[in-house]
Amino acid sequence: MSLLFEPLALRAVTAPNRVWMAPMCQYSAPVEGPDTGVPGDWHFQHLASRAVGGAGLILTEATAVSPEGRISARDLGLWNDTQTAAFRRITAFLREQGAVPGIQLAHAGRKASVSPPWIDRGAAVPVGQDGGWQALGPSAAAFGSYPVPHELTTGDITRIVEQFAAAARRALDAGFQVAEIHGAHGYLVHEFLSPYSNHRTDAYGGSLENRMRFAFEIVDAVRSVWPDELPLFFRTSATDWLDEDPSREGWTGEDTIQLAKELQSRGVDLLDVSTGGNVPDATIPVGPDFQVPFASAIRSRTGLATAAVGLITEPAQAEAVLARGDADAVLLGRALLRDPYWARHAARDLGATVPVPNQYARA
Repeated sequence: MSLLFEPLALRAVTAPNRVWMAPMCQYSAPVEGPDTGVPGDWHFQHLASRAVGGAGLILTEATAVSPEGRISARDLGLWNDTQTAAFRRITAFLREQGAVPGIQLAHAGRKASVSPPWIDRGAAVPVGQDGGWQALGPSAAAFGSYPVPHELTTGDITRIVEQFAAAARRALDAGFQVAEIHGAHGYLVHEFLSPYSNHRTDAYGGSLENRMRFAFEIVDAVRSVWPDELPLFFRTSATDWLDEDPSREGWTGEDTIQLAKELQSRGVDLLDVSTGGNVPDATIPVGPDFQVPFASAIRSRTGLATAAVGLITEPAQAEAVLARGDADAVLLGRALLRDPYWARHAARDLGATVPVPNQYARA
């Protein structure tokens, strides 16, 4: 029996297998008017085709908890009733196919207000031009050549925590069974965690405990409105990849271990383990399985379930990650863009089976 195709139960939700779809921004939502941030036909087919293709859990792209929390003006959001209603069509279909629908709740922080990557390579969009807005951050420190963000006040921080909780309530109403808090890739939560981007001197900066405070407040707020029977995930960048640079201090693997222990005690059920994204010129040793050791260390040292992600492309490779005990599930990104039916092809290669829709059974 392939481990990749064994079910995984978290609280009262069971994913039918451990081939999961990672969040991937599509930059395809309407920019203006009442449908701003609303998922449409593109998002439906993008998510639905991977469920038909056999993925056991489907995570939406980074879905902003507020307009200013979007990465680009074309991102999805979950701050109003129109958005909530539009997601119901998607979650209902995913569940009909046997997949677990999950949503990643996010705030882009200082990396907000940029163009889609195929337009000017994702350059920053100035305030007042093409829908651009003032980005926010823990400190008045820019990401690379992006504009300097507005430094959040404690009142701003409280408001954003409340926005995460409100979006979680809407996610439940929309039919999602898993909520994931985006704490990775140099976006707002990660910006608070890392001393590279957090230069505050108040209760949200300085010590590791203070820098983790914002993440904990969000987790506590979301867990308070997210039902006990439903799992809560947290996506982390396990390192800023500055360990070999003594001139700069960043977020480290050891910091992530401490974060994971605290998140587990606060009701987080699984850590979605990525890396990087906060330091524009960091040297990252990209290659097959390059992030898997971080998922493995977190799992072995804390007991918290993990999902591994990053250049996992082959069925035998994914199976080996689970067989070694490095993670509890595998999240696929670009591999599923190339092949929506990756899970079905992997099942064939590994001697497992994935239920087939009646409409396709004759094939």
